[in-house]
Amino acid sequence: MNTAADMPLDGATPAKPAKPKAIKCVVWDLDHTLWDGILAEGDAVALKPGVVELIKALDARGILHSICSRNTHEDAWRQLEQFGLAEYFLYPQINWGAKSAGIANIQRELNIGMDTLLFIDDQPFERDEVAAAHPSVSCLDAQEYGQLLEHPRIRSVVITEDAGRRRQMYLEDMERRQAESSHEGMPEAFLATLNMQFHIAAAQEADLLRAEELTVRTNQLNSTGITYGMEELRSFMHSPDHSLLICELTDRYGSYGKIGLTLVAHEPGHDHIKLLLMSCRTASRGVGSVLLSHLMRRAAAAGKRLRADFRRTERNRQMLVTYQFSGFREVSKSEQGDIVFEHDLSFIQDDPSYIEIRVEH
Repeated sequence: MNTAADMPLDGATPAKPAKPKAIKCVVWDLDHTLWDGILAEGDAVALKPGVVELIKALDARGILHSICSRNTHEDAWRQLEQFGLAEYFLYPQINWGAKSAGIANIQRELNIGMDTLLFIDDQPFERDEVAAAHPSVSCLDAQEYGQLLEHPRIRSVVITEDAGRRRQMYLEDMERRQAESSHEGMPEAFLATLNMQFHIAAAQEADLLRAEELTVRTNQLNSTGITYGMEELRSFMHSPDHSLLICELTDRYGSYGKIGLTLVAHEPGHDHIKLLLMSCRTASRGVGSVLLSHLMRRAAAAGKRLRADFRRTERNRQMLVTYQFSGFREVSKSEQGDIVFEHDLSFIQDDPSYIEIRVEH
């Protein structure tokens, strides 16, 4: 079992640096990078050899693409449409501003860590400017684009069903966000229009690849930052002393995919949440609290209390707030800062009325 690096709590011993995270998005420059030639100077630009196949192969692995280029947006986008590639690029930043600002916009819109972005540009100045502003962004000389599939932080990416449709899920989310921004009224009223269904089920063999991927990719709504390999997850799945549950969220725009995972140890007198995580894409939907409430009701029905492990990492403060907001109280804390919470289950908050909960036994 491997653990992600933690941000130590006050007085805790600093943890060892974490290994680099898998790349989630490749950000391309255009001129002399994605294509040969300079569009703004009137060149008849041509795509770099093999770049179409490369983009499609990365897309199939669930790696997103975007653009950060100094160009006129309308002209560059028209050219990408002519090449048949425009659909692959999310939140493109095509303007005459600093590329570090464009990278920041892409990271914010995708809601992923800066340390999961890889920026490709032919100009050393542009790479240095981005690296100075965002030291955790990986920068690659455009001459090396052909080696992307063998990049150590790409080669190791787990390929799952959800990964294959990750771009589509982001496109569906763009539609949701556009609809939400144009909605007049309370947020809950908009959420009620989505016809959301939250599915909770025991993990099956076909879910294990995605479950492993979730432990690696999910950072913000992750209770411990611990990663599990497939064999560990399989052993928990078959253990009578554990429950491994996986969750999917759907709405009228489509499926968010398998976006939640929890591992619960069944111990005398209490259930113990060893891991709880939820994709940050669903944070605004409140499904983290829904899953917690489900676990609370299960424990209460068995006449038990509910405990939960929490370990501070660089990005999971939101999960700490989720536990505290749900009524969990700290019962122990190690010298390393690891916390055990407990809930006496005297009160369990109701699920939001705008979500239909479906539990598969």
